[in-house]
Amino acid sequence: MDSSQGSVLSSNVAGLVDGSSAQREVSYLDGIPIYVKELIAGGAAGAFAKTTVAPLERIKILLQTRTEGFHSLGVFQSLKKLLKHEGFQGFYKGNGASVIRIIPYAALHFMTYEQYRCWILNNYSALGTGPLIDLLAGSAAGGTAVLCTYPLDLARTKLAYQVTDTRGSFNYGMKSNHAQPAYNGIKDVLRSVYKEGGVRGLYRGVGPTLTGILPYAGLKFYIYEELKRHVPEEHQTSIMMRLSCGALAGLFGQTFTYPLDVVRRQMQVENLQPSFQGSARYRNTWEGLTTIVHNQGWRQLFAGLSINYIKIVPSVAIGFTAYDMMKFWLRIPPRQKTQSISAA
Repeated sequence: MDSSQGSVLSSNVAGLVDGSSAQREVSYLDGIPIYVKELIAGGAAGAFAKTTVAPLERIKILLQTRTEGFHSLGVFQSLKKLLKHEGFQGFYKGNGASVIRIIPYAALHFMTYEQYRCWILNNYSALGTGPLIDLLAGSAAGGTAVLCTYPLDLARTKLAYQVTDTRGSFNYGMKSNHAQPAYNGIKDVLRSVYKEGGVRGLYRGVGPTLTGILPYAGLKFYIYEELKRHVPEEHQTSIMMRLSCGALAGLFGQTFTYPLDVVRRQMQVENLQPSFQGSARYRNTWEGLTTIVHNQGWRQLFAGLSINYIKIVPSVAIGFTAYDMMKFWLRIPPRQKTQSISAA
């Protein structure tokens, strides 16, 4: 071994000893823009949380849209029946569209929340730094994320609404002799909906979605951050603390806005329900709410709420916790530092 090779080997060994490899990793992560890190953290957190509760999400949609054979069943019996008809894969029907949607949705939601928050702090200092900032930033972020990803949510709902029986045929929300379209995937849904109603069709039901997401997203971030502020400093990094705060945030936020979610789901599958054939559809959110109460009873506005509690608690808790953990792993600076960097 000549002297040059020896010096290279010595420098490599020294690098392992003094941690220069770790420093290179740090420097690589530090070179990524903060908003890109927030997109990565939010997307990963959303996909993980959504996949965890996918079976409960499928059952919730079947209850909300009054799918034949499911609207009178409980959670356990619905899961059992779905397993019998479609097997284990039935629990995740529509989850592909859901994950494809939730990755950009959650990425945009979390990232724009951080950016809106910094923008408000930097430009409207009179509002202070209290929970009102989280409420405003969360609402704006939720609206932005919904508008960018809504067609994928529409596709997910239409796919989840289809229930295949053991003979391979499709059943929908109510019995009918009318032939209904059988969608084969996300692309097929988007193509069919666009052909039938254009861009307007792809955003069918976006009204109640925005009406619901603005207060829900705002309340979710507000409650989560407010609860964290009251946690002692020594418990700030506890995973159980984050799970608990996230669970309560999802629980309260969802309760106030759930009827709007029911209206949205029914508007998304109207063309698949024979009861709407030849009759006027819901023209707006208020008409949807009043029509459901008049024709289906006020209880229908809360159909699937119990299963949504079972779903939303772990979903929001896992989402917030995963996001905080990803922020730590990606070395995203605390909010105070993020604000000064954005201002700079």
